[in-house]
Amino acid sequence: MRPHRLFDKIGLYECTIRNYRSRKRPDLSDLDAFLAVAEQHSFARAATQLGIARSTLSETVRQLEERLGVRLLNRTTRSVALTPAGEQLTQRLRPVLEDFAAALESINEFRDRPSGSLRLTVAPPAAHSLLAPLLGRFLAAYPEIRLELSVDSGLVDIVAARFDAGIRIDERLERDMIAVRISGPLHGVVAAAPAYLVQHPAPERPRDLTRHNCIRIRLGSGAILPWRLLQGGLPIEIAVEGSLICNDEHLALRAAVDGVGVIWTLRDYITEDLAAGRLVELLPEHALRLSSWFLYYPSRRHVPAPLQALIGFLKASRA
Repeated sequence: MRPHRLFDKIGLYECTIRNYRSRKRPDLSDLDAFLAVAEQHSFARAATQLGIARSTLSETVRQLEERLGVRLLNRTTRSVALTPAGEQLTQRLRPVLEDFAAALESINEFRDRPSGSLRLTVAPPAAHSLLAPLLGRFLAAYPEIRLELSVDSGLVDIVAARFDAGIRIDERLERDMIAVRISGPLHGVVAAAPAYLVQHPAPERPRDLTRHNCIRIRLGSGAILPWRLLQGGLPIEIAVEGSLICNDEHLALRAAVDGVGVIWTLRDYITEDLAAGRLVELLPEHALRLSSWFLYYPSRRHVPAPLQALIGFLKASRA
């Protein structure tokens, strides 16, 4: 090989090394942003999850790809898909970032009080009747915990959506979750406002509900919440109809109080309305005992200190 060609190759190699070293290496926030997009398959959903603008997230991922020198995502106007490189990076990143979070979490044991963020997905009735009365005391007891609640009637993949835990009735939980009972038994009840009952005779048996204007709830899954009662000591479902369907339990409750129609819900959710006479329980002898509220979370080697604190607090409050 001629000397000048050898020097050319050495020079090219040195230039390549300098260019690589001059690149700004991705930091954890860049990688976390990419992983959020990879898991959500959407810049919009990932941006909402991270609490940043979609344009900011898009630029962060673009710069990450530029620094790595490889495309990680294929983007269209309707979808986001991982490239082979993005798929491999996602598989390698997830356990690394989880280990990093666990490492930071491990120092919580040296603090006087637990600190850090805690994200929960909670069914609406549990949010209003179970958590709402306790939030003030919990946050006062643990001022260094930052609590984020997402109230949603649908089942959420808490791993993919990066929630620490969720609160649901146990029959709706996946079997690979650790579940902790945080309430007593729940009861499904039928109720209506006195104003409604002036115009419509109260039902005497479950099948009479088919002749009433029933306010129904559409769950996050798209299904209508079934009306479940007892008849002859056995649970049954009643197929009801009505002029109002909504996906917000609080709105449905307000409509019932205003005399729009009959509602089926949890007794704990309407305790104050029953006590104040805004609602009247119907068919009490047919009320069905349900399960309980459970706090659930993925099986892990180490439960984060903020989550441990919440579990202990809810157990103590139930006692």
